[in-house]
Amino acid sequence: MIIASQIRAARALLGIDQRQLADLAGVSLPTIQRMEAATGEVRGTVDKLMKLIRALEAAGIELIGEHAPSAGLGRGVRLRQTQAGLAPAHAASILYDKPPRAAGNDDA
Repeated sequence: MIIASQIRAARALLGIDQRQLADLAGVSLPTIQRMEAATGEVRGTVDKLMKLIRALEAAGIELIGEHAPSAGLGRGVRLRQTQAGLAPAHAASILYDKPPRAAGNDDA
């Protein structure tokens, strides 16, 4: 459904803190704190999860499920992962035709 890192990323995109998100969603601050501290999928009552999701969507956040395409037209950020589910250490950038340089390599 939704994972903790999605909530934290959504807050960062909106530029709000946990208390502001709690107010938007109509849930308590400890509820947001507990949800963001979760590992993996967030657990909670269906009512509180739906309030959170509705609040994020109303604020302009598109929650993208794993392996799901984005339906939005705006700019966004998505975590790139390998087939094994791990983020690659040195993935090629779409902006450049070569992989990023290793740290400490100042030849340019």
